[in-house]
Amino acid sequence: MQRNRLVYSALIVLTLLSGLASRQFQDFLPTFLATYAGDTLWALLVFLLTGFLLPKKSIFLNALVALIFSFGIEISQLYHAAWIDTIRQTRLGGLILGFGFLWSDLLCYTAGIAIGALAEVLFRRKN
Repeated sequence: MQRNRLVYSALIVLTLLSGLASRQFQDFLPTFLATYAGDTLWALLVFLLTGFLLPKKSIFLNALVALIFSFGIEISQLYHAAWIDTIRQTRLGGLILGFGFLWSDLLCYTAGIAIGALAEVLFRRKN
């Protein structure tokens, strides 16, 4: 089954806006959500982008690619050179690359990708 890129585009935009809103309005969210929703939604976004870019690949492969990418970004936060820290200082660079390594982010990424993969499995079973 090939993924519908129009549906994925809509899900990508919705997830992106939800992630940005979770950061912008974190003062209005319960502490747990304010702390972890952004990273979880970021990983879900990576999973959706992987599905958009690789529409014929399996759910497992897309989840694996998204997980490797997400973990790679997090591990890259252990590296601090002037050039990459300059990129991280920009809004977009900070949103994509993050600032500092956190073990909890790896759990959020795993949860976000698992949510996306599970939703796709359930959707495919229904159809």
